[in-house]
Amino acid sequence: MRAKSLKIQILISLAAMTGCVRTMPPAPYGACPTLQQVAWQRMETNMFCHFGPNTFSGLEWGDGSEAEELFNPTSLDCRQWAATARQGGMKGIIITAKHHDGFCLWPSAQSTHTVAQSSWRNGRGDVLRELSDACTEAGLAMGVYISPWDRNAPTYGSDAYNETFRMTLESVLSNYGSRIDGGEPQIFEQWFDGANGEGPNGKRQEYDWALFNSTVGRLQPNAIIFSDIGPGCRWVGNESGEAGETCWSTLNTEGFAPGAGAPPTDTLNRGNMRGSRWVPAETDVSIRPGWFWHADEHPKSVAELLRIYYSSVGRNSLLLLNVPPDSRGLIPAEDSLRLLEFRAALDSVFSTDMAKSARITASHTRGGKRCKEFSPCNLADGNYDTYWAVDDSILTPTLTLSFNQPVTFNRIVLQEYIPLGQRVAAFVVEYQEADGQWRPLAEGTTIGYKRILLTPKTTTKSLRISIKSSLACPILNNIGLFMDNIL
Repeated sequence: MRAKSLKIQILISLAAMTGCVRTMPPAPYGACPTLQQVAWQRMETNMFCHFGPNTFSGLEWGDGSEAEELFNPTSLDCRQWAATARQGGMKGIIITAKHHDGFCLWPSAQSTHTVAQSSWRNGRGDVLRELSDACTEAGLAMGVYISPWDRNAPTYGSDAYNETFRMTLESVLSNYGSRIDGGEPQIFEQWFDGANGEGPNGKRQEYDWALFNSTVGRLQPNAIIFSDIGPGCRWVGNESGEAGETCWSTLNTEGFAPGAGAPPTDTLNRGNMRGSRWVPAETDVSIRPGWFWHADEHPKSVAELLRIYYSSVGRNSLLLLNVPPDSRGLIPAEDSLRLLEFRAALDSVFSTDMAKSARITASHTRGGKRCKEFSPCNLADGNYDTYWAVDDSILTPTLTLSFNQPVTFNRIVLQEYIPLGQRVAAFVVEYQEADGQWRPLAEGTTIGYKRILLTPKTTTKSLRISIKSSLACPILNNIGLFMDNIL
């Protein structure tokens, strides 16, 4: 018996020496993301392609009366779109399969306003099929924008139209998508615009959102559904590329609906602290002034795109950057070049992470300082699923980064481990000067999936991050320090 007791005592001592064997990880807090929502957020940047009759008419919103012959790209090549997206670092492409004019880029049996009625490919063309194949070959995810508003459908404004739209969704979601690893076609995001104007009969439609969402869920259960209130992700509230400096991924959706019934735009921009549902923000913005290609417009500069990246991905949002094909059916050369320059700029900024050379210490560690499972060392190991955490009762801990030699930076990246919820509500960053004094450098409210702080050029041997307010014990999985010599 004494030998058994001694063995147990030895095991307990070893556990105390080597780590926190008996320490449980933090429990999830509040509304939390699904696995699909986490994977979606980690995509960070995707490409939007507005393409259709408006590409040829010069309009942004067609009225549905356009002759089908108007749609006639002379050199359509979705592989060129996919190559541009991939080289630009995008993870997926979302196409306007049906915009408000009702024109379908596939031969839909629910409409007579489609590619099948055009002379393109002698009426046998199918843009969605070509894009599905191109995304599959390039290893890109594929999403679809299918507008519920239809300015061409004769039944728009009646109960019959909701059934027509359901069948329209079925025809796309059952037949198109990227076939990753040779499986069934997958749509990663279903984009629902909330616009609801008059149809060709002068009537407005009462959309059956429950029917539409359930149809997507049944046919593409892994798809993220976009609308003003999700359920998968939400509109950020503007088209200028800016998420809120405070940006919660949680949202109160009760009593709201997409479109006219949506929450106020400032709520969409900021989210709701302690919101009842996980509905993260998606920032949609165009590389050009318009959404569709226009011959007299040109893409934004690299500097403008970098600012958009910092105010979207850098504020806990996903960036959906519209890069519209032209009337040939190709991404214009100047847009392709700008996208590649943008990617090169991001690679330049984020290629060297100075935090990896730091010794990171914490005022508190879950399970004690010897607990490696929740150690602050996890913040710089490059593994998304390892993190630093503190005991449940600790809401205002501090992290310190110490360097053997001074480092110079002007960008700070912070990330929360969002599978367990969003928690941090306020934080400050300080740096230590040569005289030993700590000086304020930056402050913020939310962190979420990723927060990028733009600071003055700073040289120091010590950096301190203090959590000032948190809804539950903070959990961070990454800290990075970088130098942007472009902006």
